[in-house]
Amino acid sequence: MSLPTFSVSTTAEEVAATFAEQIRGKNVLITGTSLNGIGYEAARVIAKYANLVIITGYNAERLKLSEEALKKEVPGANVRPLTLDLTSFAAVRKAAAEVNAYPEPLHVLINNAVNGGGDFKLTVDGLESQMATAQFGPFLFTKLLAPKLLASGTATYTPRVVFVSSEAHMWGPGVDLDNLAHPKAEKYNSAGTYTQAKSANILFASELSRRSGGKIKAYSLHPGTIYTNGLQKEHNKADLVNVGVLNPDGTPNSNFPFKTMGQGAATTVTAAFDTRLEDQSGSFLWDCVVANEKVAPHSADPETAKKLWDVTEEIVGEKFTF
Repeated sequence: MSLPTFSVSTTAEEVAATFAEQIRGKNVLITGTSLNGIGYEAARVIAKYANLVIITGYNAERLKLSEEALKKEVPGANVRPLTLDLTSFAAVRKAAAEVNAYPEPLHVLINNAVNGGGDFKLTVDGLESQMATAQFGPFLFTKLLAPKLLASGTATYTPRVVFVSSEAHMWGPGVDLDNLAHPKAEKYNSAGTYTQAKSANILFASELSRRSGGKIKAYSLHPGTIYTNGLQKEHNKADLVNVGVLNPDGTPNSNFPFKTMGQGAATTVTAAFDTRLEDQSGSFLWDCVVANEKVAPHSADPETAKKLWDVTEEIVGEKFTF
């Protein structure tokens, strides 16, 4: 059967329907699944076919709302909530231990959670909060779940890890490796730090693909610009107005190419299940297709990816090896 050509207008619903057979029987964990977000939309369409969808959030009340909405929209779906605060290593270890105790295997991990904008803020571990949510927390979480992911591999299936990055990675100079372990407030800029966080997503995906030696397929992606809950937060408004995404009153700029929520989640679902990506692990996706040529040089550099991995190991206090 020939597969359809995906594009900017492809929806997550269409991608999931195309790869329904690949999704069936799979257990998928998605971080950052609050309502009115692309993580929730990805969970919704995947839940129609998957054996189990694990949704996460650090706020128990909002996580409950997502769980209830998913079960209402997809009757019979097997949805399991997991409390996960990526800004705390202790919380990440607790959540990972809970997942590792599940009787089901884990086939796909989608690192979707984001903590963008706002003032300079340190986590309980003394790290900058945006980078903690984008890199340090997901690195530790992925490392702790790697044995469970690897155990799901068979002669015909290789587990996947997906990182939701952004075109914003190219708006800055890349990750400042010297400012990660001991972040300085005077070096902080909310928009600039966001670009670094998105760069880290790409570097992590490519290095995970390389170090796993084919045992895990890893991908990063730009989902598009979507009017999600993140764009509607007051502390993000000034930065988004400055780049022309939002109007001064906080509404979407009609001159900017916005995607619908379904279109925004489509590339995530593609990265998780499209069979055409099997031999392209480590790739960066844009509008549901591989677009490595769109990665900024600083985020495509193998040496930088290696250094970021090593620095992150030191920060989390654990080696991530295969």
